[in-house]
Amino acid sequence: MNLEYVSVENSKYHRDYYPPGLDKSTVSLTYTQPLRQAEADEPRVANPEIDRVLQRLSNKALCGKAHVTQYLLYLHRKNCRPNTIRSNGSAIILFLTFLNSIGRNHLETITREDFSAFIEHEQDRRLKPISVSTRLRSLSAFFHFLIEREVIHPDVLKRKMRIKVPDSLPRAIDPEDIKELLSVIKTPRDRAMIVLLLRTGMRIGEVLNTKLEDVHLKEKRIEIFEAQKNRLGRVVYISDDAEVALKTWLKWRNSEGQYLFHGPRGRPLCYEAARAMFNKYVEKAGLSHRGYTLHCLRHTFASELLNAGMRLECLQQLLGHRSIEMTRRYARLTDNTRKEEYFRAMAHIEKGGINGHYRCDYPLP
Repeated sequence: MNLEYVSVENSKYHRDYYPPGLDKSTVSLTYTQPLRQAEADEPRVANPEIDRVLQRLSNKALCGKAHVTQYLLYLHRKNCRPNTIRSNGSAIILFLTFLNSIGRNHLETITREDFSAFIEHEQDRRLKPISVSTRLRSLSAFFHFLIEREVIHPDVLKRKMRIKVPDSLPRAIDPEDIKELLSVIKTPRDRAMIVLLLRTGMRIGEVLNTKLEDVHLKEKRIEIFEAQKNRLGRVVYISDDAEVALKTWLKWRNSEGQYLFHGPRGRPLCYEAARAMFNKYVEKAGLSHRGYTLHCLRHTFASELLNAGMRLECLQQLLGHRSIEMTRRYARLTDNTRKEEYFRAMAHIEKGGINGHYRCDYPLP
């Protein structure tokens, strides 16, 4: 199929719609067809993430602001997380900035070659494959949205683009390093937070958003009504050492605030403060060269439970994974059955227990 280049003056992919609050002078195209009435009449929502993206578009004087606004409102209607709207908006702005740098001033005229060139541009910046892949997925979703509304040509996504991302092993903390780390943590709040991450497998965002009413020490459980990452609710359980650390912290804890871990004047503790706290103790324990992060505590939790014989299905529920394939990554790191099978077979080989010969048959004439 020949690629159809869409002109500004004559195109079936144009729309006669300006989102509420959008200055029409910023749109350089003349639209020829009306948008659906339901979309034309939709009210502007108060969403700070959308406002930030649109402000960046205006500051850079980039094209396609009307379509970007419609797409971000579409994500808002889908009840996407603020992080999702922000990351999608950032990827779109990077792409539109690239278009501007190569002299493309109209979103409606983009081609598959432009999309490919942007991906190569991101790779040339020496970004990690996972970062390039994330932006590719964000832009593909945006382009699907535009194709459904006949804004751009379907050939832009005629064949799916993929970036091969390394499937690395989860990084768990060595048991001896865990002992060294815990030995240098004396502050009740910090020790309670680190031990809770290590014994429950909670994400740091989930721990920071945990309220006192979610913690049930008598039943030794914490209820996560909505996970920050995938909005999957679950229950995690509190081990004996985590219970001791939590009780110690609750005795010291200021009565102000509803969150389990809080900063000054009862305000929620932010991620940057938690990360700085963890890095401080890692350095104090002499483990800075190991490259450990807060998320390594979650990996350690999963690895230790698998080593102790827990089934993958149970671990999946504790970690809050939607797919068991995500949990199966830890089985590659800690699979005692595979280890035992290997050494059993190798012992048999080393004893000379292999019979027969390995040879190729002579080739037929």
